[in-house]
Amino acid sequence: MKTIQTSAAPAAIGPYSQGKVTGNMLFTAGQIPLDPQTMEIVKGGIEEQTMQVLKNLDAIMMEAGTSWDKVIKATVFMVNLGDFATFNSIYEQHLKSAKPSRSTVQVAALPKGALIEIEVIAEV
Repeated sequence: MKTIQTSAAPAAIGPYSQGKVTGNMLFTAGQIPLDPQTMEIVKGGIEEQTMQVLKNLDAIMMEAGTSWDKVIKATVFMVNLGDFATFNSIYEQHLKSAKPSRSTVQVAALPKGALIEIEVIAEV
């Protein structure tokens, strides 16, 4: 098993790693919209937060040697499913032709007051 760690994504804010590779599979930790340099939630709403989460996942996947076209499953946690259409549009543009399976659930709260968190499972 290999631990994934990159400075291009936020450092873990608890006792976990950014991701783990076992065999040919990457399992990421849930990523919230932290700026890796400041470790603060990015300013703005669901648009800015979604873009930052996707950017953080990009960095972790790159470090692990994979990309969105190899993502098997994404799990999305949102504080407000009323933001779903906006999130979905940004997500679709970012992933281009990749269409992993996905679950999206509304939660009461996320760490640091984030509006969105996403974790992925990908083939390496």
